[in-house]
Amino acid sequence: MKIDLTETTSSKINQALVSARRAIGTPAIGMVLTLVIVTDEENAYDALKSAGDASREHPSRIIAVIKRVSRSPRSRRDARLDAEVRVGSDAGTGETVVLRLHGELVNHAQSVVLPLLLPDAPVVVWWPEGAPVDPAKDPLGALAQRRITDAYSAEHPGKELAARADSYNPGDTDLAWTRITPWRSMLAAALDQQHVEVISATVEGESENPSCELLAMWLADRLKVPVERTVSAGPGLTAVRMETKNGVIVLDRPDGSLATLSMQGQPDRAVALKRRDTAELLAEELRRLDPDNTYEATVKFGVSKLGGPAGPQPAEPAPAAAPAAAKKTAAKKATAK
Repeated sequence: MKIDLTETTSSKINQALVSARRAIGTPAIGMVLTLVIVTDEENAYDALKSAGDASREHPSRIIAVIKRVSRSPRSRRDARLDAEVRVGSDAGTGETVVLRLHGELVNHAQSVVLPLLLPDAPVVVWWPEGAPVDPAKDPLGALAQRRITDAYSAEHPGKELAARADSYNPGDTDLAWTRITPWRSMLAAALDQQHVEVISATVEGESENPSCELLAMWLADRLKVPVERTVSAGPGLTAVRMETKNGVIVLDRPDGSLATLSMQGQPDRAVALKRRDTAELLAEELRRLDPDNTYEATVKFGVSKLGGPAGPQPAEPAPAAAPAAAKKTAAKKATAK
């Protein structure tokens, strides 16, 4: 069931939600959290679809906040709120409210969202793209116990990771970190089987992929060994190699789907390690609402401490003296003689 509301208010939206639930015969609310999505028109469809799929595991009230850019000075002064209410089969297992903010209201989104939050339920805010520099201090982020960003959507993922480290607050997380959960589990299990000391490691993956940097930083932070970040053609993460005193442990995934785990003294094993879609990543993050201390330690480790293309670069040689300056120096020396 869908209800369109033009030039409305938060109070009227709440009334529409109650009326819609009664109309479809589900007056009881069985949702466990409120998920606020801050996005734009271009990415709203994909974000809402992923959130709807994730709500099958976590029934929730989904509130999409779309800030409409005003083109003229007059329209920027006029505040207007349009909304779309979806209940029943059109909203997965919960409820969906799509808010379109116009004019001055764009700067006060929190005042619109606050009355729509489920009472006594956790709040999660997700920025599919264009996350603020400090999510916890953002007016909408301040309403949430959990704040989800995605460094992969940033123009410069390396700088985005640095910004996430500088502004980290308990409850922050990033989907670039969620993407490497199966890799971390597999590598930890491999080391549990071997019980050997790791000397060094290499993480290989496509360039401009923050998940590769996060996995390399996680290994360096946990194992206290030098880790090199190398670049491959992808897709995504392609391989991790850990040098040990008993040989090399290799987890290789060249096709983005099936990986091979190789360890000294054991036959190679095929491992399912497919690249997951956004709905799966979001569902994983919604399973925990407490601070992720491991993510905090990893993101604060710093990309600059890694070796390879993503790590510290050698200093550029000083430029040679300009010909004119060299001639002037020679003339002074001749005069002195």
